[in-house]
Amino acid sequence: MKFGYRFSNLLGTVYRRGNLSYSPDGSSVLSPVGNRLSIFDLKNNKAETLPFALSRNIVCVGQSPDGHLAILIDEEGAAVLVSLLRKAVLHHFHFHTPVHSVSFSPDGRKFVVTKENVVLMYHAPGKSRQFNPFVLDKSYFGPYDETTCIDWTDDSKCIAVGSKDSSTWVFGAERWHNLIYYSLGGHKDAIVGCFFEGDSLDIYTLSQDATLCVWQCDTEPEGLLAPIPKAKGDRRDTDQDQDQDQDQDQDQEQKADVIRGKSESEQERGGKVKYSRVGKYFFNKENDFNDLTAAAYHKKTHLLVTGFASGIFHLHELPEFNLIHSLSISDQRIETIAINSSGDWIAFGSGGLGQLLVWEWQSESYVLKQQGHFNNMVTLSYSPDAQYIVTGGDDGKVKVWNTSSGFCIVTFTEHTSSVTAVTFNSTGFVVVSASLDGTVRAFDLHRYRNFRTFTSPQLTQFFCLALDSSGEIVCAGSQDSFEVFVWSMQSGRLLDVLAGHEGPVSSLSFCPTQAILASASWDKTVKLWDMVDSWKTKETLRLTSDALAVTFRPDGAELAVVTLDGQITFWDPHQAVQTGSIEGRHDLQIGRKELDKITAKHSAKGRSFSTLCYSADGSSVLAGGQARFVCIYNVREQILVKKFEISCNLSLDAMEEFLDRRKMTEFGSVALIDEGAGDEGVAIRLPGVKKGDMSLRHFKPEIRVTCLRFSPTGQSWAATSTEGLLIFSLDGGVVFDPFDLDEEVTPSSVRRVLRQKEFTVAIVMAFRLNEEKLTLEVLESVPHTEINVVCSTLPPLYVEKMLQFIASTLETSRHLEFFLTWAEQLLSLHGQKLKSRSVDLLPVIQSLQRSIQRHFDTVAKLCDWNCYNMKYALALSQQRGMKRPAEVEESDRESDACESTEDDPMEGSD
Repeated sequence: MKFGYRFSNLLGTVYRRGNLSYSPDGSSVLSPVGNRLSIFDLKNNKAETLPFALSRNIVCVGQSPDGHLAILIDEEGAAVLVSLLRKAVLHHFHFHTPVHSVSFSPDGRKFVVTKENVVLMYHAPGKSRQFNPFVLDKSYFGPYDETTCIDWTDDSKCIAVGSKDSSTWVFGAERWHNLIYYSLGGHKDAIVGCFFEGDSLDIYTLSQDATLCVWQCDTEPEGLLAPIPKAKGDRRDTDQDQDQDQDQDQDQEQKADVIRGKSESEQERGGKVKYSRVGKYFFNKENDFNDLTAAAYHKKTHLLVTGFASGIFHLHELPEFNLIHSLSISDQRIETIAINSSGDWIAFGSGGLGQLLVWEWQSESYVLKQQGHFNNMVTLSYSPDAQYIVTGGDDGKVKVWNTSSGFCIVTFTEHTSSVTAVTFNSTGFVVVSASLDGTVRAFDLHRYRNFRTFTSPQLTQFFCLALDSSGEIVCAGSQDSFEVFVWSMQSGRLLDVLAGHEGPVSSLSFCPTQAILASASWDKTVKLWDMVDSWKTKETLRLTSDALAVTFRPDGAELAVVTLDGQITFWDPHQAVQTGSIEGRHDLQIGRKELDKITAKHSAKGRSFSTLCYSADGSSVLAGGQARFVCIYNVREQILVKKFEISCNLSLDAMEEFLDRRKMTEFGSVALIDEGAGDEGVAIRLPGVKKGDMSLRHFKPEIRVTCLRFSPTGQSWAATSTEGLLIFSLDGGVVFDPFDLDEEVTPSSVRRVLRQKEFTVAIVMAFRLNEEKLTLEVLESVPHTEINVVCSTLPPLYVEKMLQFIASTLETSRHLEFFLTWAEQLLSLHGQKLKSRSVDLLPVIQSLQRSIQRHFDTVAKLCDWNCYNMKYALALSQQRGMKRPAEVEESDRESDACESTEDDPMEGSD
């Protein structure tokens, strides 16, 4: 249980590639993020990444109409059937070739998959009990090139499929007598979208050259004639016989009509379905390379949304093609567009920036605007209450993420180069960042501004950063001048420059309990600086190799250093002696790169850890590097406790272990062969003529872990990697984890003691049994008047467990005052005894503080909103009260005039 960390959430990345999908109620967006799926709840303002992962990047997402099931397909054609209710994988399937799109029918009985130039229709899983959920129903052949898009009619009778050969095909979900297939032309480029009109067979088709064609059908959906049943054993499912079948079926139907005595007009109406083009429109493009890349259509509101390669999107009303809006969200290509069920919210995905937008077009406002680091994420830091995480990346941005909601709350863009280090101050309201642009900046989280900028006398690149426990001293290490610069946070003045290293300074760390700074360098030394006595060198620790990272234990009594030879050494900073070492090179388990000609085992000889951190209690250390594994070691025993796999995504480099000879040719590796830039870059217009960026090449990003940090509460840890910001939390699903248990402690005996109103004994027995639901039941049964008595008689051993339980329960419970009373009584009655174990209890206290702060923010926001409403109602009532006397006076004059007229009815008749 202590090391039962499991994947909890993925932050820092909101969209990579693939199609977006709305939930049936329109309140959530499903977004593929690499080989995982994230769900953004727009109404509750919360983001969640599902715990499972595919072997490669997801390119297609298909959701059932009821929102219970989803089909996820990766770039190699491997598919998984997922339950969105249980958040679990139900079935695995492989299509063996890349899939372009997948879509469920509106009635939920079937789903269609397009791959290459084939359309496959399957029976939807879950409608009947079967061993294989993916049962093939029909195969459709027709397009001569790859298929691109799918759409269903509202009654699930027909499907429309677009292709790169500029044609659109209409197929019947059944072998309708008057419609088996129909081909539509009229375009000169690949089809991007094809959409049926609501309750009709009319079709809108859009091509990549920004052309819209409107097709009208001469038959209503009710006019599709039922197919003639086949003879037993007749299996003619291939489209090579469809023409012959259709002719034979028509001949048989005409003979049947003559026998029934139908008129000639009825026979003509019962003929083949025909389409005619009734309109052709062209979008306004800025240049020839601004291709149409994505489209979506809402049938109820007749709203067409189109996105272009330049980041511009248009909103049109069909079929009149009236322009409603034309806006730009960025300068990058819009990959996908989705509209929710009500037609109010439009979701845009841009893979170039890793951007996800949800726009309400009627009010012209953003519902959601999230963007991750579109380059590598380099560093991270937890806030003291573990409620926020700040990250820095190679894109020069500093982002602050809310750990509970999963959303970015603010982005600072003042840096002009890569951000190499970030950290919070002791209060959690100031973020300090170092960058290669030669500046160290401090940001205020109250006003969201850069209020301090620290620079050096001569321009240098800062590679590491550290703040003391008071937050008054800022230190940054240089990569090119081999010096450590010291500033004052209050004045922003440079206090001193610490010189002495003979190589780049790679890491800095302040002692939590003393004014001692540790600096690690590539010169194979770690220097300890006394920040009180004129910043003199206190000790110099000699290492066997270049130092890459250094960190103090939370109590300041130990120092851990990672070196280039793969070792983790532990030092006593007061005595300057080494207390232990761990050989971790073989535990890193580095994968083989795609272009390497050696196995992963031989490649790992030159690798090492590059980042490490202590756990909240200081008993363990977490280490990671250029590999997909993160190792956690026990410091006292100096052994490997557990390894966590960061990613299993084979779309990243350095994931394979052995050399695959099948990927080797006589000219070298297959990865060296450039197949062009695909759809985003080189566009072949004529034979021998290419336009676009000729330097654009495909590359696979390498998996690596750049930074690791434990949460101050000890309940989770975070890692910045190629996949994004990964959060691993303790699994709370373990039901039975007893403590000091004997035969007499059972749930029935706990409830029996509780009925006897022996509350202290019942609480102790519940904690010994350690079942969360039972402990909550016992605590909530204690009257609020007895809390003081129970807390005073509680044994000291169970005070810590009680505080930890209250901290975790406060996050979800509605009984705020009840549990706050428990926390207040425990801390006031046992505070003096807990001071002796303050270091060990620090994670518990910080976890309690985090829960209280979260509720405080929520209640404060609600109170501010209520105060605003009360002021508004008061001002409105005062405004009406001022108008009322004038209205009363006017009504009095009217009543007096009426009374005078009634008194003398003949007055004024002359």
